[in-house]
Amino acid sequence: MYIRFVVNEIDEDSQKRLGIFHAIRYLRDDGKLSSYEEAHMNEVMDWFADNLEKPNRFSRAKRKKPVGKAISWFKDNAIEHISKMREIMLVLKSHGIQVDMIKTERPGYIVYEDEFQVTAESFGETKT
Repeated sequence: MYIRFVVNEIDEDSQKRLGIFHAIRYLRDDGKLSSYEEAHMNEVMDWFADNLEKPNRFSRAKRKKPVGKAISWFKDNAIEHISKMREIMLVLKSHGIQVDMIKTERPGYIVYEDEFQVTAESFGETKT
């Protein structure tokens, strides 16, 4: 099982719903977080920097600088990671942003994989 946290905004590159890492960054960049929320999100993002690899591929294409159409999914064994995502989700919800957790057995064509996550170009029927 693969799990993804999304908001109702569409990502320009993937044309899929925006993940919550991007959504919280937009709130931070717009200065909409309280000092407590800012400090908490800094801690959460530092935790992810230490505990989650950054995917090195977001496209099946082999050409230079391909458009990144793949989206990231957590594996269901990524218990701590998913817990941290829920912390981000709570902050987004406190700002009136709807967050959905979606699950699938078939995330798409996998272009990157590690212990806790995959990035995949979605199949047509994959709910994203």
